[in-house]
Amino acid sequence: MTFINGLSDEHLMQLHPCTATIGFFDGVHLGHRYLIRQVAEAATARSLASLLITFPVHPRRVMQSNYQPQLLSTFAEKCRLLSTTQADNCLVLPFTRELASFSAHDFMQQVLYERLQVRTLVIGHDHRFGHNRSESFEDYVRYGKDMGMEVIQAEAYQKDETSISSSVIRLLLKEGEVDLARQCLGYRYFLEGHVTGGHQIGRTLGYPTANLIPDSLEKVIPADGVYAVWVHTGTASYKGMLNIGLRPTIGQGEERTIEVHLLGFNNNLYNQPIRLEFVARLRNEKKFLSREALAAQLRNDALETERILS
Repeated sequence: MTFINGLSDEHLMQLHPCTATIGFFDGVHLGHRYLIRQVAEAATARSLASLLITFPVHPRRVMQSNYQPQLLSTFAEKCRLLSTTQADNCLVLPFTRELASFSAHDFMQQVLYERLQVRTLVIGHDHRFGHNRSESFEDYVRYGKDMGMEVIQAEAYQKDETSISSSVIRLLLKEGEVDLARQCLGYRYFLEGHVTGGHQIGRTLGYPTANLIPDSLEKVIPADGVYAVWVHTGTASYKGMLNIGLRPTIGQGEERTIEVHLLGFNNNLYNQPIRLEFVARLRNEKKFLSREALAAQLRNDALETERILS
């Protein structure tokens, strides 16, 4: 896949007439992949190149400066995921207030048809664009016919009679349903970040932990609780027992932490980057009557983590 950065990128001059679709593609989940596969198939059937058009930041953040998105993927992660699809090219189009002021017709005519040579436009089943987002799919078809652009409505991807969307996956993660989220994403949800020093209380219980500071503050953090995870350090992978929450038995106030104990690992990870992949949620976070009771529960959690990841 060739990535094109904006409408002034020199690679834009090399674009051939294409079949395209537009989307933010947060998480690049199975619904997105089904749409992209339809774009690639339509392009092949018409002997055209395939083009994805996406944005580096959430459009709503441009229009509302105080909007704090909750994302499934950072921009870099999204690009890595998109590069594994069947599309030939991906245009990263900066979303600006000027772009947002375009009507749907003018965006199709001036940007898609004239600048990007889009000859077939595949519209997601629930996608709307243009400054007031009021036009219907039938309006897009009519505009396209006038300018010589074919407009196709994509089929929606469904799982168990439910349409998969980024918002549905966010809700699943916020409820701790990491396995259902995996089934919708097509891969395990992950967090990337760096290890920082903590209070080292876990070490006194026999379960030293690495405290993760996520690289992105915009990514969704799954619900508080204990999880079985895979921990990737860059040189090796380990089974991990993860706690997200306030540590009510030994907590230091209202500080929410992400702490992982690596099974069979005794080295130092401070300041190193790690990646956590969520596999299963073991239980809710709870307050124990004593540290001894907590230590006993941690032993059970470690055995359950070993069983799940084995």
